[in-house]
Order: sequence, then structure tokens, then C-alpha cells
Amino acid sequence: MNDMRNPQPKEWLASELSQNFIADYKAFNFVDGEGVRNSLYVSGCPFACEGCFNEAAQNFRYGKPYTSEIEDQLIRDTAHDYVQGITFLGGEPFLNTEVCLRVIKRMKQEFGDTKDIWSWSGYTFEELLMDSEDKLEMLQQIDILVDGRFDITQKNLMLQFRGSLNQRIIDVKKSLKQGEVVIWERLNDSEKAFEQIKKSSLI
Repeated sequence: MNDMRNPQPKEWLASELSQNFIADYKAFNFVDGEGVRNSLYVSGCPFACEGCFNEAAQNFRYGKPYTSEIEDQLIRDTAHDYVQGITFLGGEPFLNTEVCLRVIKRMKQEFGDTKDIWSWSGYTFEELLMDSEDKLEMLQQIDILVDGRFDITQKNLMLQFRGSLNQRIIDVKKSLKQGEVVIWERLNDSEKAFEQIKKSSLI
């Protein structure tokens, strides 16, 4: 039986639930989004999806407290040219906004828009738009959102960056600008090169 919960807007708040713990930090991986990434797994998630791939991290006090030392290591690792960006996973990142927003602000300070930010969430894009200010602030600062509860009845091992068919890979910037969900599409090598040139202000 699937006991997955579906919260009402603002029913769950990071300020009431988060303990600012992280379950893990994994540097230089290729599985948590496009390119080489550094991944921060925050602790705590009340969605309780059946078949959750990281069930231990549902506990808000699993793992260890987030510290400045961990943040400094993440920033050092992300500074490498071959690292495309960082990824938030969990647990539920949008119920650990104090940690995630702290990282995001440091990332923007250090790297501007040269590194991208991905996040997985049990919330849907539409739910986040209706929820608390901190969730909306975080949503506005990330580039790609993989949204929605994991649904074991729609599990598909062939999906890219998703566990079940209901989940979406959303281009957040385009979606907010257009006022509707825009699905992310992977750039090919020539498009990536062009984007890098634009970011370098050479054209």
C-alpha cells in the first residue's frame, strides 16, 4: 500500500521541519543531472513515496549537520572548469531551504551564472508556485527542476534523470518567463559550445 502524502500549500514548512542536516555530499558525479556535478543530499522528507531510493534520508536528523566546512568544500569542488554545476537532492530540498538558499547565494557570489543549479523535489512545479515564500525564492534561483513524487506504479528504469513517468524535467527560467511548464531539452555539443561562448561575452 502506498502511503505517499499530498500536502496542502504551506502545510509543510522548512522553518518547522528542517534540522539543517545533510545525508551526503557527492563530488564529481555524472548521474545527478547534465555534465559533471557536485550533489548535496539534504535530510528530511515527509512524502514517504513507496520505493523511495533514499529512504534513510526521510529522517530530518539523518546524517550530519550542514557546516561552513562542507560549504567551502562544495565551492572548491565546483570551481573546477569541468564541473557544470550543483544538484540538490534528498530528502526534500524545498523543506531544507535554509541550507539550499545559503548554497545558492554563495554559488551566485562565487560563479555568477557560469554554473547551473538542478534540484529534485517531491513537490510539483505548480505546488511550489502556491507555497511558502522560501520555496518560491529557491525555485526562482534554480535552473532545472525534476518535479513530482516518485510513483512506483509508473516506475521506468529507461527514463533520463527520473524514476517514474509522472516526473518532469523542467526548465525553470523559461517556465517562469512564459507562465507555463517548459520541459528541458538536452543541448547537443555544438549548442553547448555556443552557450559557453555567450556566457564568456565573446559574442
